[in-house]
Amino acid sequence: MKLTVATCQFPIGSDARENLGHVARQVRAAADRSADVAHFPECCLSGYAGADMASFKGFDWDRLRECTQRVLDLAREFSIWIVLGLSHQLTPPHKPHNSLYIIDDRGRIADRYDKMVCAGDSSEETGDLAHYSPGDHFSAFSIKGIRCGVLICHDYRYPELYREYKRRDVQLVFHSYHAGGVPSSRFAAARDEVGKDFWRLNPGTTIPEITMPATMIFQAANNHVWISCPNSSARESCWGSFFVRPDGVITGRLRRNTAGVLISEVDTDEKIYDSTVDWRERAMDGVLHSGTLVRDERSEVRTSF
Repeated sequence: MKLTVATCQFPIGSDARENLGHVARQVRAAADRSADVAHFPECCLSGYAGADMASFKGFDWDRLRECTQRVLDLAREFSIWIVLGLSHQLTPPHKPHNSLYIIDDRGRIADRYDKMVCAGDSSEETGDLAHYSPGDHFSAFSIKGIRCGVLICHDYRYPELYREYKRRDVQLVFHSYHAGGVPSSRFAAARDEVGKDFWRLNPGTTIPEITMPATMIFQAANNHVWISCPNSSARESCWGSFFVRPDGVITGRLRRNTAGVLISEVDTDEKIYDSTVDWRERAMDGVLHSGTLVRDERSEVRTSF
C-alpha cells in the first residue's frame, strides 16, 4: 500500500486568519502534488500559547472556529486528509487542549488527539501546563489502508507512546512540532547552553536541534515506522521539517526559517531493513532477551571467572 504525505511548515503566528492563509496555500500545493494527506505543525492554526502569544487572555475562539471550518472545507474541496494543529477550547475555567484534528478527505473530523505529555513541572504553572490541559488517549486511524497515529512535540521524550502505537499496528506517525519563533536572544542563549566546543560534535547547536531529530530517527528504527515531522518555520526555527523512513534514514528535509512543503512516499510493501523484527514483539511483552536461555552454573555465578 502507498501513501503520499505532504509535511508542511510555515511561520506560525498568533493571528488565526494569517495562519489560515498559509494552511490554505500549502493544502493547495500538496493537492497539486498529488498528496493524500497534508500534515501541519503543533498549534499551527491557533498559534501556540507561551510562544506565539503570551496566554489565551482575550483569545478570539469564534475566529478560530471560523478558520477551522475553512480548513474542513479545503479538505473536502481538494479531497485530501489534513492533520491540523490547533488549540481546542474546553469549558471554562479548564485550560484548552493542545490538539491535532484528523480531518478526512470529505471534510469531517475523524478524530482529535490531545497532547498527553505537556511540558512543565508539577506546579502546572510552567511550560505547556501553564496554558493547556493534557489529554489521555491515543488516536489511531487508517488512510488508504495504512495505519496511522499522531503525537505532539514533547511527547517525543516518552518512548512508551511509540511502543503503544506499535502495539496498535501503526505504520506511520504524524508527529507535529513547534520549535520555532524563538527570539534571537533566547536562541543565542540556547546555543550557549550546549556550548560552542560541542557544536562540531553534534548535528545541531541547540538542544531541540540535537535531540528532536535524533529521537525521531531512534523511534523510527526501533519501531519500524515512518514519521512525518513538521515544525514552525518562524525565526528562529530550531530545525527544518523532515521525514524519516522505518530504518531511521531521513529521506527529505526542508530549510530552516523558510516556508515549504516536503513530499514523501510511504510504501508498506517496500523491503526496508529492520534489525529488531525477530524479537521486538517478545521485548514488548517483557521477554528481554533474544534466543533461548540456558541453565549453566558458569552462567549463573557472576562473581568469578
